[in-house]
Amino acid sequence: MSADATTIRQALRDNQEEPEGPARNARAERLLAEAEQSGDAALLVEALVHQLQVYNYSSEKDKMFVPFARLLRLWDERPGDFDPVMTHHLFWMFKWVSSSMVDQPHIPLASIEKWQGEMKHRYRLAGHSERAVRQGELEIARHLGDLERAGRAYTAWQAADRDRMANCHACELHEQGSWQALRGLDEEALAAWAPVLEGEHVCAHEPHAVLAASLLPLLRTGRAEQARAHHLRGYRMVRPMESMRYSVALHVEFCTLTGNEPRALEILADRPAYFTDSGNPGSLADYLTVTTVLMDRLTELGHGAQSVPGPAGADWTAASLAVEARTQALALAARFDARNGNGYVGEQMRERLARRPLLDRLPLGVRAVRLTAPSAAPASAVAPAAAKAPQDLTGLLAEAHRLSEAQHPDAGAAWRAVAERAGQPGEADALTARDRANVEDHRAMDGSLPPAEAAEAFRTAARLYEAAGDRGEAVAADARGAFLRSTRDGAADEAAAEIAPLVERALALHAEGAATGRQAGGVLVSRARILQQRMFLAADEEAADAAVAALGEAAQEVLAFAEPLRERDTVATRVSEALGFLADVAAYHGDVRAAAELYERAAAEVHAAELPWYAVEYESRTARLAARLDDHETAVRAARAALEHGGTSLRAAGRARLHLQLAEALGATGQFVEATEHALDAAHWADEADESESLGVYARHQLGGWLLRLGRAAEAAAVLEAVLPDISAEDHGDGMVVQTLWWLGDGLSTLGEPRAAAEYWLRAADIARGWPEQHDHAMLAQLAGQALYRAELNPEAERAYERAGELWRALGDVPALVRTLRVRAWIAVREGQPGLEAARAFMAAAERECADPQLRTELADTYRQTAELLAHACEGEPGEAADDPARLAYEEALGYVERASAAFHEAGPDHLDRRTAADLMAAWLEADLGRADAALRRAAEVRAAYKGVPEGTDGTVDERRSEVESLRAYVAGAEA
Repeated sequence: MSADATTIRQALRDNQEEPEGPARNARAERLLAEAEQSGDAALLVEALVHQLQVYNYSSEKDKMFVPFARLLRLWDERPGDFDPVMTHHLFWMFKWVSSSMVDQPHIPLASIEKWQGEMKHRYRLAGHSERAVRQGELEIARHLGDLERAGRAYTAWQAADRDRMANCHACELHEQGSWQALRGLDEEALAAWAPVLEGEHVCAHEPHAVLAASLLPLLRTGRAEQARAHHLRGYRMVRPMESMRYSVALHVEFCTLTGNEPRALEILADRPAYFTDSGNPGSLADYLTVTTVLMDRLTELGHGAQSVPGPAGADWTAASLAVEARTQALALAARFDARNGNGYVGEQMRERLARRPLLDRLPLGVRAVRLTAPSAAPASAVAPAAAKAPQDLTGLLAEAHRLSEAQHPDAGAAWRAVAERAGQPGEADALTARDRANVEDHRAMDGSLPPAEAAEAFRTAARLYEAAGDRGEAVAADARGAFLRSTRDGAADEAAAEIAPLVERALALHAEGAATGRQAGGVLVSRARILQQRMFLAADEEAADAAVAALGEAAQEVLAFAEPLRERDTVATRVSEALGFLADVAAYHGDVRAAAELYERAAAEVHAAELPWYAVEYESRTARLAARLDDHETAVRAARAALEHGGTSLRAAGRARLHLQLAEALGATGQFVEATEHALDAAHWADEADESESLGVYARHQLGGWLLRLGRAAEAAAVLEAVLPDISAEDHGDGMVVQTLWWLGDGLSTLGEPRAAAEYWLRAADIARGWPEQHDHAMLAQLAGQALYRAELNPEAERAYERAGELWRALGDVPALVRTLRVRAWIAVREGQPGLEAARAFMAAAERECADPQLRTELADTYRQTAELLAHACEGEPGEAADDPARLAYEEALGYVERASAAFHEAGPDHLDRRTAADLMAAWLEADLGRADAALRRAAEVRAAYKGVPEGTDGTVDERRSEVESLRAYVAGAEA
């Protein structure tokens, strides 16, 4: 074989490992040209097979038909140029070519049927089963909409014997489930897919495709949580694979139909070429169809002007891309229908285009781009509210007064509705001065106005209340304005001076019956809030202490005023506010337990008055302090109550915080399943609140960690990879960055991606390098070493373990240091005999580090691993000659393993299992050295060590006994 042929074959193997795409295809084409020039007929066959493989798994599937026809001609002319492997590939690829033709509308139907018949004929001649042939016929019949023929083909497919030409189990199960789903049998489809989804059957493209296919059936059968998990896991798998456009389309469709339109847009943006790649018109039609569904949905929601990703060369909005994608999709459908002689493809496409959302909202746990403000509220969003709300001003006023009297949080919205209605022509004169005062008062209180404008609204409200004869509410409004002004920089002292005469006036009005207890108490509360603001803004500790003392006195005054009025005035909220201030004072002084008890009392006060919505803040603070006290049960109970009592009146940011607080309380008690649910909700509501991006980042960070704890590594990796770019040391601290990277490494390691895991662990280690405490740095370096070792990146693994070892030495953790030395020995021996001396040196260094008697078990493990390393490094089995290198190595290994057994024995009875494992290793070495009697004696000693332990009661004991029997059988066979 020429050197050129060897080089080309190695290049073909290397190219097979490259990512799917045009670059890999171009290399395959160059290598085919080189194979042709080599004059090596067998190499030419290999290069053609390789070209077919890369075309099939790319966006250029339409290129595969010509090389296959050439390959088939070579087979007919010179079958001797095909070795058994290439012969298998030829017949295997017949399936690809035959089934791919249906996705090419330029190929006549007669040609497709002819190729299907050719495949059947050649399979019969070659002695292959018809199983793959019948599956191909099913795919053709399904495409044509001939369900009767498809049913016959399905039955024949299942009845035919499986042989080497049958698709792998995973791909067959995918097709079986897809047939059931087409027939509307979602449960049957999911049952067929279960072995793939559960990992029993997998391949290069499964469960990737099945995860995508399962999304809508799961939603339709009410399994939204599982559908979300499949999306997170599945999209991460198909994202880097160019050939998976059909599956990506299913993920876009899923997001569109679950209220995750922004996520769908991000998926579209991942691969702009998907809009124009023409090598597989069938998958292009699917992609354009779901793009149209998404763009229609965005336009329906009022986001038609949203900038969206689309075909290169133009700037697209949702509205314009909807038109373009629909036009192209329907044109493709028309081409297929013209080729097929019916309207089935177009009918299926129109049915898909008409699909409606299956869920209004399904939080996914990954952030997506924020949509532009809708140009108009969709009719579906306003219709329910419009249907319930009274439309005339009299009704609106009655509802607003009722809610105000009930101290309900919806009162503000009710007064806004009054204001909107009164602003219409001919309505303004219908409002009394008192009504206008309420409108201004609630407008100032709702938090949406700039501070200066809100303060002016309070002044207007006070004048209007005064004009209406309600002097008590007028002074209360002035007090609210004074508090608002105290929140401005440097204005707290001015506000404190402003509130003093208002307090005197309120108390005087109450004494003469011109102000209610609630109104006068409100003024006292406003004074306390101003003092609290002075505490927050204090320039130094002395000023803060003075402000806290004043706040405590003011709170006690509120309490002394309100408590006697409890039975004859609506002052429950004033009592609770006073208790809340006192809790703040206790917390300032570090009395966390007293503060928590006061917050609980404050919540109980408003609950007794049947005003649960006022308890939300107190319950939230109770939860926070209970967590600090490690009273996690109270934290869960209080956080759950806060979320329940906040109801729909909470703004998005407040709801996000409460969901996250409950999630953290649940996580602290190990209730990770429910914690993930609330973290998902927290992330969703944070996205809804413009000012809560950081809150959403933290929620996703925590969500990823909890998913990892639940063993849902694929979902965790998807969430953490998505949130990582949003986490920075400046905004969130080094600790959060390192933790996210650490969790990502854990997740990817679990998923069998050690190289990527090592990259994240090393990034985390580089950050932890600068920390005063170096344990995390050492641990991360060691984890990276483990991952690099698994990835067989030996030089990189050696460097990582060397770094970890130096850190463990500096930390005084000798056992950890010893383990790094032992692994470095195994890395060295991977180089074969040249590395054996280095490996011996590492093991010797590990032995020296175990001089302390407390490290006897580490010493024993070092002896055992040295024995394993020596035996492993041998070339061949031990010979009879005394100077045989393998025999000498085995004898030396036996000495080490005997020392290991002795050290385990000295360590005590707790290490019996480890000692017997060493004894069995010694027995096997004796057997390999030809000393049968010694081997059997050692095996008998192992069995005797477990005398009296009944069979089946201890897995380790059963394993040892089984190995003893295996050794006996081995010895007997060798003697025979």
